[in-house]
Amino acid sequence: MEAAAAHDWDPGLDYAFAGGDERILAEVYRRLSPLVYTLALRSLGERAAADDVTQEVFIRAWKSRTSYRPEAARLPAWLIGITRNSISDALSVRSRQRHLEQAAIHLVADPATGPAAGDVEEVADRLTLDEELEHLGDPQQTIMRLAFYEDLTHDQISSRLNLPLGTVKSHIRRSLTRLRSRLEVEHGTP
Repeated sequence: MEAAAAHDWDPGLDYAFAGGDERILAEVYRRLSPLVYTLALRSLGERAAADDVTQEVFIRAWKSRTSYRPEAARLPAWLIGITRNSISDALSVRSRQRHLEQAAIHLVADPATGPAAGDVEEVADRLTLDEELEHLGDPQQTIMRLAFYEDLTHDQISSRLNLPLGTVKSHIRRSLTRLRSRLEVEHGTP
């Protein structure tokens, strides 16, 4: 399927996509979304997750089109790279979510065994952080979720959201200050 998509590929589509032609986005989606979806479905094993990754790939690609260099790679190859990154991100999120769910199940199912203090603190910290992040507006909330839950670096967040690195760092610094102040007030920490 990948070879077929690349075999009959018109390089003019690469340049039109990089130039921001929205009609080409629709054509690229029509031609390549089955490939992206198939790769995601094979890796994730769930149709809903594959749908989400497919959508994410094309959103990321469109937002990052100015960084795409048609002379360096054909669009199908570039999109496959984005697909692999999106699948990896989805698997990481799934793994963290399962770990959190297992810790919560362990706490609820067998409280008499005295769960490890680290498990209890991890679940409590996650719930507190989720609640506090809800108070942040966008893009701060999105930036902080990418930093905390997807463990992305400042550079990775900047690339994913198509924001200048300095802006990402400023949002993180201000958000951390705000979160610290809210948590200190809430928990009575001096």
